[in-house]
Amino acid sequence: MIPANEFVVSSYDFDANLFNELHDSHYAKNLWPVVYILSDGTIKEAYVGETTDAYSRMSNHLKNNEKNKLSTAHLISSGQFNKSATLDIESNLIKYISGDGKYKLLNANVGLANHNFYQKEHYWDLFRSLWDKLRAEGISKHALEYIDNSDLFKYSPYKTLALDQRKGLLVIIRNLLNDNIRSIIVEGGAGTGKTILAIFLFKLLKTNIEDFNFKEFGDDEAEFIELILDLKIKYPDPKMALVIPMSSFRGTIKKVFKNIKGLKTNMVIGPAELANERYDIVFVDESHRLRQRKNLGAYFGTFDKACEKLGFNKYTCSELDWVIKQSGKSVLFYDEDQSIKPSDVKTTDFDKLKSGIFSNTEYLSSQFRVRGGNAYVQYINKLVKCKLEPGTEIYRSKEYEFLLFESLADMVSEIKLRNT
Repeated sequence: MIPANEFVVSSYDFDANLFNELHDSHYAKNLWPVVYILSDGTIKEAYVGETTDAYSRMSNHLKNNEKNKLSTAHLISSGQFNKSATLDIESNLIKYISGDGKYKLLNANVGLANHNFYQKEHYWDLFRSLWDKLRAEGISKHALEYIDNSDLFKYSPYKTLALDQRKGLLVIIRNLLNDNIRSIIVEGGAGTGKTILAIFLFKLLKTNIEDFNFKEFGDDEAEFIELILDLKIKYPDPKMALVIPMSSFRGTIKKVFKNIKGLKTNMVIGPAELANERYDIVFVDESHRLRQRKNLGAYFGTFDKACEKLGFNKYTCSELDWVIKQSGKSVLFYDEDQSIKPSDVKTTDFDKLKSGIFSNTEYLSSQFRVRGGNAYVQYINKLVKCKLEPGTEIYRSKEYEFLLFESLADMVSEIKLRNT
């Protein structure tokens, strides 16, 4: 068992005098694995790292034009740390400091560790104690449980991608590098991580190439590293937009972008804003919500003006046409089953795009939103579509509950109870 309080957080001024003070640190002086946070309370930026050579790493950071603007170094050390533990704690700190919102991180969003190692579950208890210590010292702000339920954490680009998402990421990067492909359609049902992948890609493309940290990547990931480097050479600073058709969700993602270093709220736009300028790459989240000229209510005027500005016939075009015209490359995250409104772009328009010689389609299938996983989702889909064959085995899981309420008020009450 790893004692949860078996660690020390030591804070120092982040300047040339740091090395004299580190001489008194047993763990820094004797090349132990340590985790560190560099921060500044004025510019509200921070950097998280881990190392076995604190002297060398701090020297390199002080020479970096971005990091040497930070004012304080917090060194986290323990006799219980090993390399796997510090990598895991570093990754968790990056994820939760990003979700906490107190600081914008200077870290890139690739290379976060996510592997099993001896006694990993006990190091999570240590991390919880460490986070409480950081909160007590004003280095972090919110409790872990609060962050877990926040939009900033849910949609943060600081994620370890699942295998399915990683495969999709590689396909998208290859297509972005392919001059013969103009549109990439990423298909996946609700909960397959399309929004996370869109934001992850956006952050990756807006990160300077020298900020990527590939030191923990193995030989089997050489292709991944090569593709990212090729992508950054082809698009050193691309002009990009993330189009979100639904205004309420657009507001949520704008808040996320506001808290991510290198991203700005004006990079998240509504479809009509595409009429104002052209982009190198346009990402569209929930592209099944792009509209045609039907049942638009107060939006009719805006729709018509955008059509006129772009030279389209307002009666025959759709917002999908705007995306294609105003982007060098478009990446559309799409779920046909979620297209339910008369105003949604016709499925046949997407089918036509997907069958074109300048398009490529990738599919996501892993389920991240519900603990019941794909088996549950498939069962419910068949149930609501009346496609369950006689004799189909009832879905059961010890790790998941399915409750049917006869009263909406009862359901709301139960949700509130569980939130509490």
